[in-house]
Amino acid sequence: MTLTVTAKQKLGDFSLDAGFTSERGVTALFGRSGSGKTSLVRIIAGLSKPDEGRIVLDGDVLADTEKRIFVPKHRRRFGYVFQEARLFPHLTVRQNLLYGRWFAPKNTPGESFGHVVDLLGIGALLDRRPGRLSGGEKQRVAIGRALLSSPRLLLMDEPLAALDDERKAEILPYLERLRDEMNIPIVYVSHSVPEVARLADRVVMMRDGRVDAIGTPSQVLSGPSLSASDRREAGSVLSGTVERVDEHYRLATIRLSQATIKVPDAHVAPGHRVRLHIPERDVMIATARPEGLSALNTLEGRIASIEPDGEGTIRINIDCGGDIVLSRITAFSGERLGLHPGMAVFAVIKTVALER
Repeated sequence: MTLTVTAKQKLGDFSLDAGFTSERGVTALFGRSGSGKTSLVRIIAGLSKPDEGRIVLDGDVLADTEKRIFVPKHRRRFGYVFQEARLFPHLTVRQNLLYGRWFAPKNTPGESFGHVVDLLGIGALLDRRPGRLSGGEKQRVAIGRALLSSPRLLLMDEPLAALDDERKAEILPYLERLRDEMNIPIVYVSHSVPEVARLADRVVMMRDGRVDAIGTPSQVLSGPSLSASDRREAGSVLSGTVERVDEHYRLATIRLSQATIKVPDAHVAPGHRVRLHIPERDVMIATARPEGLSALNTLEGRIASIEPDGEGTIRINIDCGGDIVLSRITAFSGERLGLHPGMAVFAVIKTVALER
């Protein structure tokens, strides 16, 4: 699947001029409120027309202002999940889900009702009405309804923005399953660094209606392109496999390229692939292997680079056997430790900093 988007649109004082190309998987439109993410995803969905632009999905031209082509939203076969679930309050969960079937084209196999219900863990909710559901449950039903319409592309516009942290933690594992088990490309709008780090395969960072950066989560979310308010969450995005789970202490051991790291058990099973987002502010640097610490994770590596920010802090890029771990410390600490590229160091990471 290849989605190519270019769009220009004037909305009052705001000007959108953005474009990107994405492949299969999850493409995140990321940025602060007002950066143009929702405006762009509405153009992709066909909910608004660009002043200039072109949208093509696998060779199918959905919009081309130069040729005066504009395929209406109901013919694009896109699923759309909004911030609010927008379920029909007078229908049961089962009926809300089956409503999505009305939009599935005839003679299209699509996903089975049972598979979608199992994927999203909503079997026990089928006879309830939306008024008896939590925010996270409502969003899972909304996602299920969109999936049952057999979409070619799933658009998700800040689906977790209206949820508290507990409800977000409840629904994120289901979104990971959706990414990993369903063969449906997703464009995912969010302003949350941890959320995007956990879910996205590709990140399109937007700022003031423009695309500021495009790349993998580890490339885009590592800091330089982030706004000052987001920089607290800047850090490393590492991938690994669950090696084992200690049920007594509720700790999971994740195998990285050459090292292991312990994280609070987030209901994962051995063999599962996971991503870790490690905020650079939570990584300490030691020049000798530390002892007598409560921190469980000490990764040995070498400094690949040191980047001063001109504000009294420096970012240390540490190569830990192929995994790059970022640390932000004061320039004073860096000078006191005599840090320099090529130097052997230890990255010390508090386990609780890795809580989901």
